[in-house]
Amino acid sequence: IDTNQLSEQHGRPSSQHRLRFRGPTCSRRPRESGHKKGEISPERRGSLSLIGWNENGFETMSSPGSSNGVATWVRESNLLWYHRWVIRVLKAGPIPQHVAFIMDGNRRFAQKENIAKAEGHSKGFDKLSETLQWCQDIGIREVTVYAFSIENFKRTKEEVDTLMSLAREKFRKLLEERDKLHERGICIRIIGNTALLPEDIQRFLAEAVLITRNNTKAFLNVAFSYTSRDEMAHSIRTVAEGFAQGKLQQDDIDEELLSRCMYTKHGTNPDLLVRTSGEVRLSDFLTWQSESTVIYFTETLWPDFNVWQLFGAVFYYQRCHWQLGAGGKREIEASEGESSVTDEKEREERVRRFLDDVERRDHESLVKLTGAISLEE
Repeated sequence: IDTNQLSEQHGRPSSQHRLRFRGPTCSRRPRESGHKKGEISPERRGSLSLIGWNENGFETMSSPGSSNGVATWVRESNLLWYHRWVIRVLKAGPIPQHVAFIMDGNRRFAQKENIAKAEGHSKGFDKLSETLQWCQDIGIREVTVYAFSIENFKRTKEEVDTLMSLAREKFRKLLEERDKLHERGICIRIIGNTALLPEDIQRFLAEAVLITRNNTKAFLNVAFSYTSRDEMAHSIRTVAEGFAQGKLQQDDIDEELLSRCMYTKHGTNPDLLVRTSGEVRLSDFLTWQSESTVIYFTETLWPDFNVWQLFGAVFYYQRCHWQLGAGGKREIEASEGESSVTDEKEREERVRRFLDDVERRDHESLVKLTGAISLEE
């Protein structure tokens, strides 16, 4: 479904086919006197916007189609009955349980709207919080967003400072909404090389991770100060240190161990990856984890992304799912006779102890940053 062409295919409703919804039914309405043929009166334009029409053609609706300016991470659902009907149809097929977003196009949106870049990035955050709620409405349990690439540090100092200020503001707001996060059961994970960030932002991120770590209904992975190359290097360094310290043996090192040392070790691989703005590349995002991921590109700039385009991405995933067959996590099996049962158990125990030690050190680092949450919690 090319949702970008939807308005071109349907166009503006003619005067003979304008509809007014009355509950679950609709009726035709004659043209008011005093208005030219094809012209929509201000009163009726307002009512038509509720069902997805405006003077420019087909849109979503006044709420799901555009951000309402509320700076919040946790929104109430703003979908109407026909959006929920589409969701019911989509749920007849497989729903991706993990969707990743490359939120591209904030700067071009700012240029298009003739606003400051900072305002464009702020609009991008509004769209993120809106999209997170849509994902929950659809039944998508895990979402990963590419919030800030390590490569972004190469931008001008002014823009980097603006992005860091925005991050402070938004993550401070996230901590203020901890009760909502617990109520919704949302677990926040930060993936990336956070040591490159200012200390106060590191502290906000660490606290967000610690206070939500026991929530299990939904998962939000924020890739901040992240690239796949840096993630792979981090994993290799972690394993190499374990080998050098005698905690691992050479035969313990395999693809699975490297995966379990990645920043994304607590999550699943994405089923669907969506990139906005028309760029057709991954930009060093989740390349290790995207072996079987369905990738969906749209020319829409991120702040213009709407719920219909998310529906289209899910439908595209379903088409690919049926064509390629349901993918699963690849199992790495040892060949027969490669090792004895005893050797394999010893290997598993070594790897388990090593990974437990890595987890403990990571947790201690988070606690040290916050200085407020005990290790026993």
